Amino acid sequence: MGSSSNTNTSGGGSDKEEKEDKGKGKDSSEPSFKEGDRVLAYHGPLLYEAKVQRIENLEDEWRYFVHYLGWNKNWDEWVANDRLLKLTDENIRKQQELEKNQVVDKTVKSGRSTQHKLKGANDAKADKDDTKNLVKGKKRKTQPGTEEKEKRSSESLLVSQFPLTLKKQLVDDWENVTQLGKLVKLPRSPTVDDILKRYLEHRAKKDNKINDSYAEILKGLRCYFDKALPAMLLYKKERDQYTEEVKGDISPSTVYGAEHLLRLFVKLPELLAFVNMEEDALNKLQQKLLDILKFLQKNQSTFFISVYDDRKGADGSKSK
Repeated sequence: MGSSSNTNTSGGGSDKEEKEDKGKGKDSSEPSFKEGDRVLAYHGPLLYEAKVQRIENLEDEWRYFVHYLGWNKNWDEWVANDRLLKLTDENIRKQQELEKNQVVDKTVKSGRSTQHKLKGANDAKADKDDTKNLVKGKKRKTQPGTEEKEKRSSESLLVSQFPLTLKKQLVDDWENVTQLGKLVKLPRSPTVDDILKRYLEHRAKKDNKINDSYAEILKGLRCYFDKALPAMLLYKKERDQYTEEVKGDISPSTVYGAEHLLRLFVKLPELLAFVNMEEDALNKLQQKLLDILKFLQKNQSTFFISVYDDRKGADGSKSK
């Protein structure tokens, strides 16, 4: 899964340059990438923007420790050269093409399995019961050896179909806070609470009725957000600001906005891995969550800020 090489017309040196462009790195005294480089990294079938944090040479082969920009540091990992591509316009187009092909493939497979199924009253009731499980936070029962398989299943849709413009939003958010020492000015308008209410109104208008399953999901998202924000959605530099803004009975969902709500969607694959649902119901839930993401994308210019507050973060520095 390495990068494609550039055409070389100089004759004898082409094999060497092709090898270097693919970044195999063996028997080479120089690494293809250096610490601090922004790259595109393969994770599964897709490419994600990443930053090289450390490099090392083991047995004449370079390895790179990368952080996927906008994603939790739990995803950080060591990768070989053939997992990395230079951050160029051509490779960004390749990233977008892979994303597009993945979405089409998922849609085709989903269409084949559900093409002749009609949703009846029992299915609607099952949907509602399943979303209640999300609200209650019931943990999924797993058999020994199946946990990793189920985790991958819960990640598949949300990770593979995460809108590209929102991925860029996450990267910009990460850079503003961790690299430039800026903060999201609080309280936000609209708040997370406002956005979820607007989405419910949007669905009601689209479906010509209040959809109970969506109402339950939004209730669960609000609950998850309020509990997850101080535990896993804040960067270190934002903690003092949280202490200042969220006091007493104030809920984070009435203070924070789209920037931090989007971070929750990054964490949802991990959270959903422990929700007590059958796989089919979990996939339906993910489709609904993706619809909420598309609503955020459609209103991106309205919901997200374009300029962050210059006030420095908790440690007063401009870099992590």
